Amino acid sequence: MFIKLAYKAKTEWWRYLIGVIIIFLGWQLFGFLPWLGLLVLEAGPQVFTLTQGEMMQVLDSNLTFFFLLLSFAVGLATLFFVVKFLHEQKIKDVTTSRKKVDWGRFFFGFSIVAVFSLVTTIVDYNMQPEDYLWNFKTVPFLILVAIALIMVPLQTSFEEYLFRGYLMQGIGVLAGNRWLPLVITSVIFGGMHIFNPEVEKLGYIIMAYYIGTGFLLGIMTLMDEGMELALGFHAGNNLIGALLITADWTAFQTNSVLKDVSDPSAGWDILVPLLVVYPVFLFLMARTYRWNNWKERIFGKVSPPQTINYPEEI
Repeated sequence: MFIKLAYKAKTEWWRYLIGVIIIFLGWQLFGFLPWLGLLVLEAGPQVFTLTQGEMMQVLDSNLTFFFLLLSFAVGLATLFFVVKFLHEQKIKDVTTSRKKVDWGRFFFGFSIVAVFSLVTTIVDYNMQPEDYLWNFKTVPFLILVAIALIMVPLQTSFEEYLFRGYLMQGIGVLAGNRWLPLVITSVIFGGMHIFNPEVEKLGYIIMAYYIGTGFLLGIMTLMDEGMELALGFHAGNNLIGALLITADWTAFQTNSVLKDVSDPSAGWDILVPLLVVYPVFLFLMARTYRWNNWKERIFGKVSPPQTINYPEEI
């Protein structure tokens, strides 16, 4: 039902091609220009010879954090513009198949990953305190909280609306099935993170984690016939991560509570989430929202509906 909602809009292939180009330009060009301008003013033209990690050290970390996330906010606004005016589609219909957005689902997705992240970090901190430094400073942290509460949900919403909403629906109606958009959007979502500092530090093996996370979020969306769980989960993961812990080799270098000073390795840290934690998350959601008919919802065909009837609220 979620993918079929795209049939209420204009779904010619060329619209998605133009839409992706417009979204990319809005996100990359207009989003990053203010940050690059400040970098040039601060460090001069040689800033373009720096690595991404070095660029992030030029300005105050809170200011850098804000401008990095600003690009995603611009991308989200551009995506909404494309959906509304190029496809003539309601934003609600690219969000959920329910009559209205279910915020209870959003906060459920947010809560399970937030609680998990807090508990596992506290346990690890107590078991291996030598791996952490106390990084908390009141004023910088409060500024970080203000920025993160506004900007992180915009960043994660852009990624979810782009991959689990816009492209999931577009590829689904063009391909006529549900599994191909799941695969394509998950792989592209993972590939989008290839320039993250984590990849340089840990190697390309960490791409399995990013792609696996894409599959997790895509399965949530297909099984639940809407993005609310994925939106909440992604926001909770990134928000708690930005506020709780940072490291010199991560994409978000923030004034967080803790700083990880351990020597990271790509082994069980990648396999355990993919093989154990993510299935548990899906199990909890499936039991809570009574998911069934997994085969049809993930591998079923997508065809133009005669009429669109919204499902009953669960």
